[in-house]
Formats: sequence, C-alpha cells, structure tokens
Amino acid sequence: MATRRIVASEKTILEKDDHMGSSPAASEKSSIAPAVPTDVILKLLAFTFAMIVAPIGSYFLTVDMVFGGNSTYAGALAAIVANVVLVGYVVVAMREDQSERQGGGTKEGKKDR
Repeated sequence: MATRRIVASEKTILEKDDHMGSSPAASEKSSIAPAVPTDVILKLLAFTFAMIVAPIGSYFLTVDMVFGGNSTYAGALAAIVANVVLVGYVVVAMREDQSERQGGGTKEGKKDR
C-alpha cells in the first residue's frame, strides 16, 4: 500500500489545523452563554446523587429492619426506589421543557413579550 509523502514546503495536517480556526478575536473572552444552563446541570447532579444513594440506602436500611434479612424483598424495594427517582427526573425535565416552550422559563421569552 502506498502512502503520500509530505513535501518539506507543504504544511502538515496539524499546522493546517492550527491556522484554519484561528481568528483575531480568538484571544478575547466570549460573550456567548453556555450551552446548558447551570440549573439544569445542578438538577442532573442532584438526581444522579439520588439515583446512587436512594436505592442503596433503602436496601441496607430495610434488609434487616423491615424484611428481617430477606434480601429479595429489599432488592425489589431498591429497584422500585430507583424507578421512582428516574420517573421523578423525567417529570421534572418535562415540566422544565414545557415552561421553556411557553416562554416563561427563559430570559429570551421575557424579552419577546
């Protein structure tokens, strides 16, 4: 199989890539807002924490205290708790999406009115 040799006068792919996207304003701070709002990231982190802690905590709290050592029932309860957390996240995400579509949840929607 033949490969292409780079001639010394040509720029390498990396050198071309360095100069293609650069602009005079590249060193200036961007005024574009982040792609994902901070409150969305915080909600995701909170539900991620709940998805880890709630099922495991419910298992270990109920395996001896409630179910008398029966790990099957405690595991089933942990699975139910995990599904409750997941459904809660979906409900919160859908409500947030509906509020943005109505224009009440974003700054741009308030400016348009």
